[in-house]
Amino acid sequence: MRMSRIICFGEIMLRLSPPGYLRFVQANSFDATYGGGEANVSISLANYGMDAAFVTKIPDNSIGQAAINSLRQYGVNTDFIVKGGSRLGIYFLEKGASQRPSKVIYDRSNSSIATAGEGDFDWDFIFEGAKWFHFTGITPALSENVRKITEKACIKAKEKGLTVSCDLNYRKNLWSTEKAGKVMGQLMEYVDLCIANEEDAEKVFGIKAENTDVTGGQLDTEGYKEVAKKLKEKFNFDKVAITLRESFSASHNNWSAMLYAEDGFYFSKKYFINIVDRVGGGDSFGGGLIYALINQYDLQEAIEFAVAASCLKHSVEGDFNHVTVDEVKTLIKGDGSGRVQR
Repeated sequence: MRMSRIICFGEIMLRLSPPGYLRFVQANSFDATYGGGEANVSISLANYGMDAAFVTKIPDNSIGQAAINSLRQYGVNTDFIVKGGSRLGIYFLEKGASQRPSKVIYDRSNSSIATAGEGDFDWDFIFEGAKWFHFTGITPALSENVRKITEKACIKAKEKGLTVSCDLNYRKNLWSTEKAGKVMGQLMEYVDLCIANEEDAEKVFGIKAENTDVTGGQLDTEGYKEVAKKLKEKFNFDKVAITLRESFSASHNNWSAMLYAEDGFYFSKKYFINIVDRVGGGDSFGGGLIYALINQYDLQEAIEFAVAASCLKHSVEGDFNHVTVDEVKTLIKGDGSGRVQR
């Protein structure tokens, strides 16, 4: 029995980026890697020694196989990936620097997962012996078919007693705030742990933090207490986690988070980060938090682990967070000097 397995469901994409900090119009070549919200979470969990499986549908060709290989090489179970459809989704990333923001262009329409059918996934089999199910708000936004698949997975997960987590992850290029609010509101019925950033609750559910200017790098923690309370009251979540990013530029952010549970609020320490690659930062937070909660960290330790893990991710190229439990714990203990370890 796979009693500690975590199942992550979503889309993995080919990521194409100009080398370094070149702009799209300057690029003569693109660096190719793979990534996607739930895939990134599965990588983090596998790096921490957990039994993590990723579920998706990919084309039956060499590009699809390369995506599978990118997961397998870090220990993610790919047994439940379905092959079929016509293409793997692509996203182009131009990394920002200083006052120039990063830019993402999606080419994911009619990807294999977006055209998947409910019969592609046997959730009774997939969830056999599993303990946790994770998805994001990106997945049901891909198509009406995938919305139905996600809802079916959530229903089956609750029937089998799994803990369900969702990162709201609102993407304006995929759907409107009105559609997101309606669909995600229905899916939240099945969610135990809701993860959001400083904007998601407002974009999806119209719950706004007071005295906050995300573009000006000003966040009021008291305002986010109210956001977490309202989310928990509205959907009866067991826990709500909110990442708190203070953006001074594309290169420099403050990074912290809050966890709200029945017994109160837990705030992490705050890190000032020099960003190498911020894509996947929220996913690495989710992976760290799931790991800590499954391993029964107390809630203060859990939020500290998740934030430290995602702090380190900002120093790693690519979507995936290639850090270990020991490296995260070293940062938590206060060693953020970056000195060479010999």
